Amino acid sequence: MTAEDIRSPREAHIPWAAMTGIIATVTVFAVAQGLTYPLLSFILERQGTTSGLIGLSAAMTPLGFIVSAPFIPAISRRLGGARLAILCSVLAALTLIAIGWTQNIWAWMPLRFLLGVFANPLYVISETWLISITPAPRRGRIMGLYSSIVSAGFAIGPLSLGLAGTQGWPPFVIGIAAFLACGIILPTVASRVPKISSEGEATSLSGFVALAPLLLSAVFTAAAFEQILLSLFAVYGAALGSAEGRIASLITCFIAGNAVLQILLGRVAERFGSKPTMSFCVLACLAGCLLLPLVFNAWLIWPLVFVWGGVSFGIYTMSLIQLGERFTGPALIAGNAAFAFAWGIGGLTGSPAAGVAMQLIGHQGLPLSLGLLSCVLAAFLMAGRRTG
Repeated sequence: MTAEDIRSPREAHIPWAAMTGIIATVTVFAVAQGLTYPLLSFILERQGTTSGLIGLSAAMTPLGFIVSAPFIPAISRRLGGARLAILCSVLAALTLIAIGWTQNIWAWMPLRFLLGVFANPLYVISETWLISITPAPRRGRIMGLYSSIVSAGFAIGPLSLGLAGTQGWPPFVIGIAAFLACGIILPTVASRVPKISSEGEATSLSGFVALAPLLLSAVFTAAAFEQILLSLFAVYGAALGSAEGRIASLITCFIAGNAVLQILLGRVAERFGSKPTMSFCVLACLAGCLLLPLVFNAWLIWPLVFVWGGVSFGIYTMSLIQLGERFTGPALIAGNAAFAFAWGIGGLTGSPAAGVAMQLIGHQGLPLSLGLLSCVLAAFLMAGRRTG
């Protein structure tokens, strides 16, 4: 019997006020980030920038996640999580102001890199807070709720461009205001969150990598899967003669599944365990890869991409749940930083690798690449179960 099994009912109380503040903070931040990707791409396209440079510019933000991740645990200990998160919110707003002011791709390269550097600590600290205050019996549904709402925030960002447009300062003002709103909400949140213990088994990203390589492999897979599909599904659909409007609707359906199904998967994890649920998500992803070429032009493609969106991001949700089950204190901060690092690597490398595969073997390189990712993670999970 574990410590989580003998918690009293009082310990299972859910601190909704603190949780609402944390989720609201990250969601607002996600809206701002979700807005910047399409906004800057639209601007660069109007300027006649090549697609290669547009892609390179977009890659600067996940690169900022990767580079900053190893430093977050130490900086958080020095400044305190709340101060670091508030500082990063303000610096992200100033960076977006500079991006709107310069309107130049070469200036945007370092600025978008800095945007990733400043965004990363806020996600790491907020997820650490949320995991640390979530009662174990309710961890699945709470982390599922968190994943669903944050995913919706990312989706709202691009949709807001329909109201503000992509010309001039109005769309930038939305993003800047969202970043600053985080800085306003955070002090209230911080006062409701207990200080994270300084005792723990790992205090650095590298120390955590040795403790949980399987979890980081899962995060890498979730990130690569999502980025490959979002960036290359249009190429796949065009090769099969599908109209742009249909492809865009299918991508929206994928994102909707991502947002809607996390709470359900969280409840499943509470009932059957996060590890079996992760295995289910991986096998469902693999099944989708096998079915995609067969059902792409049939009505079954709609439920397929909806479920795909849910189970592919569900791998990340299950990883968060397992992180909370296994780690506390500095190890939890290091774990979230390592998750950000693995997510950045997956997002940065997945699309180029799949793009090369599609160049070499044709459009079916997309489901092949996604299937290979799923197979490798499934093999890791099976090996981990045998050794564990």
